Order: sequence, then structure tokens, then C-alpha cells
Amino acid sequence: MNTIIIPDGYVPALGLHETQRAISLIKSVFSQSIGDALNLERVSAPLFVDPASGLNDNLNGVERPVSFDVPATGTNSEVVQSLAKWKRYALGRYGFEPNTGLYTDMNAIRRDESLDNLHSVYVDQWDWEKVITRETRNAKTLEETVKAIVTCICHTLDAVKVRYPQVKTELNREVTFVSSQELEILYPGKTPKERENLFVREHGTVFVRNIGGALESGKPHDLRAPDYDDWSLNGDIFFYHKPLDCAMEISSMGIRVDAAALEKQLVLCHCEERRELPFHRMLLNDELPLTMGGGIGQSRLCMLLLGNAHIGEVQSSVWDQETMSVATAHGVTLL
Repeated sequence: MNTIIIPDGYVPALGLHETQRAISLIKSVFSQSIGDALNLERVSAPLFVDPASGLNDNLNGVERPVSFDVPATGTNSEVVQSLAKWKRYALGRYGFEPNTGLYTDMNAIRRDESLDNLHSVYVDQWDWEKVITRETRNAKTLEETVKAIVTCICHTLDAVKVRYPQVKTELNREVTFVSSQELEILYPGKTPKERENLFVREHGTVFVRNIGGALESGKPHDLRAPDYDDWSLNGDIFFYHKPLDCAMEISSMGIRVDAAALEKQLVLCHCEERRELPFHRMLLNDELPLTMGGGIGQSRLCMLLLGNAHIGEVQSSVWDQETMSVATAHGVTLL
């Protein structure tokens, strides 16, 4: 079911043309900032891949990728759902050294997405990945990287507010770290999304660790594919979004599986057949570098920093008629 909420009295801080200029500013400043902070080089990335390669991300395992035939090659292709696996493959192929990496603009179509204020069929994000070593493959590295990304986001907000002082967004620059299991204990009887909202309302900026595996309740906090993040070394970055009074996920990230973690998680998900895919064989044979990486939503970040109530105010996508009608009735322009 699709839903839209327009807060009482909501008026965007910027007009349509100013919003477009602000989006350009955000993308420029943040790209430079994240590249410098994490030692990343921008590269070009595919919009679609061969499904037989095993490089496409199956996300939660239920989303259907958009596929099409390519008569010129006699094969089929799939629009990427994320670049988690491709990035790691590219790091090895391009010969990146430890503590260096890449970032790229990732565009995707998620046909099965439910539409609401934060979700769209169209996905745009900065995908990044960097090489790490066995010695730095740990929780300390993960936490330091999370803090660096949050600093880049706050720096970008500073730049926006210098150019557009009418933007009144405030972000907590200090990150609170909490595990998904700790959230389940803190808020018994609540859904994972309710736990996130309650905790982020209190703390402002939060990293929820350890997402994918079953909690003490027997259920995972959220589903994660078994073959990219190590579920013991991953998580999501959330900021409090005042206009909607909710937790907004800006980034899903983590240290990637090594051979042992991949084998364990494939068994837990009953996906052992993936061992035979080319990408997975390379991982199990230790033929790919150890890496960490993630995705940072471009439209989500613009929406957060500019204080918009609907993602359609900062990206062009398709919406159902009810969403369009409600937005129009409240004077909200969806691109």
C-alpha cells in the first residue's frame, strides 16, 4: 500500500528552482568531501549486469530485478539493484591498494518498492568501496568510518546553510552506536522500525550495528543478503528527520564477507548453490581483496539537509494518483 504524509503547516524552505540549485551544491560538496575523507577515487559503474555473473545484489532476497534481453549479444541483462558486489570485483580488477577505494553514482530501479515519503521506485546513491587489510577488518575501523561519513554530511549541511540561510536543518554531529539486539531488549514488543524511530528521536544520529542475523527473538532486525556484508560488522546510519518526526536511514554499510563469513551466511540462508557463481567462487578462493563499503542515498541526503517532507521534492520518479493528488492539495510539488 502506498502512503503519503504532509505535516501540518509544512512549507519547503526553498522554492523549486532554488531546490534544484541546492541539490547540485549538495552533490558537489559531498562528493568531494567523502572522496577526501575516505581516500576514494571516482569511477564509472554499470547500469546493468549479466545475471549469470552473480554480481547483482538481491537485497532482501524478495525484490525482482528489472531484466531485458540484449539481441546484439544474445544474452539477458539485469538493471543493478546495488553495486555491492561489482565494487569489490572492480577494486581487485583495477588494482587498488589497501586504504584506497572508489566511489560512483549508482542508479537503480526497484520495481517492488512500496511508495511513501522516503521510498521511490528510482534509487540514486553514492556507492563506495575501499580495500582494507586483515588487521583493519574490525569494529574499530567500521566505527571510525561511520564517524567520518557523518562529519562529511554535517560539513555539507554547513555549506548549504551558508548559501541558503533559510534552511534551518540541525543535525547531531555525535554518533550513538547501538546493536540491533540492544534495540530489541530496549523496546520489547516493538517492531524494528518502531525501535529505530524511538531511539533516533532520543539520540539524533545513530548507527545500528549487526543487521541480518537472527536476534534472541528468532527474527532478524532486517533482512540482508548473505553474500556482501558480514552481519557481525555492518549497520545503518540514521538521522532524525524533524519534518516527519522519524528516523531516516541515509546509509547501509559494512565490512564485507570474507570466505568464512560467506560460507556461514550462505548456509544460514540456505543459499549454498551460490557457491558456484563466479563472484562467489572468487570470494571462497580468496581471490578478491578484503573490503568495506556502502551506499549513501543522494535523494535521501538532499531531502534530509533541505528539510523536505517527500522524496519526490528532490528527485523525479513515478507516483500513484493518490500521492500526486494529496501533494498537490497541500501545495507540494513532486518532480
